[in-house]
Amino acid sequence: MPFTLPELPFAKTALEPHLSAETFDYHHGKHHNAYVTNLNKMIEGRPEAGKSLQEIIMSADGGMFNNAAQVWNHTFYWSCLKPGGGGEPTGALADAIKRDFGSFAKFREEFASAAATQFGSGWAWLVLDGGKLKVAQTANADTPLKHNQTALLTIDVWEHAYYIDFRNARPKYIETFMDKLVNWEFVAQNLAQAT
Repeated sequence: MPFTLPELPFAKTALEPHLSAETFDYHHGKHHNAYVTNLNKMIEGRPEAGKSLQEIIMSADGGMFNNAAQVWNHTFYWSCLKPGGGGEPTGALADAIKRDFGSFAKFREEFASAAATQFGSGWAWLVLDGGKLKVAQTANADTPLKHNQTALLTIDVWEHAYYIDFRNARPKYIETFMDKLVNWEFVAQNLAQAT
């Protein structure tokens, strides 16, 4: 059965003025949709057509991996965003961040640095790796799944994620993401399911 473009978990105007409807028209409607369309063409009539997205990511390489991983990464990223988000997490997630980074401020600094210094296109992640929270970077379509890490949070730092609204000011996009957009409930849910 072919993969389908998932709906955004919010209206495409819901994150304005931080991320515009125009950004989602392109980022979700064009880029994410193209990865879904390309993946479906690549798996048609092949054994991968019967596999889950995660199974394809773990076994494929080249173009098939790139498109499958980008479908997964983008779907995950949308859930990391919410209207009225940002700020600091609470509860078990806040405790785990303090335990593994020393403080939320230290985590934020490390995460923002990973996002800002990812050369070219890619992602910054908060992952669970061997029972410990860590910040990770992946280039292009690479994803924590391939590194036996559990993704908890991501920020997309491909230029198409922010260029319409922030032009070349990636650090401002990262700051806005942390202050106004992070869906900490989703991150906490990911941690709870993984531990």
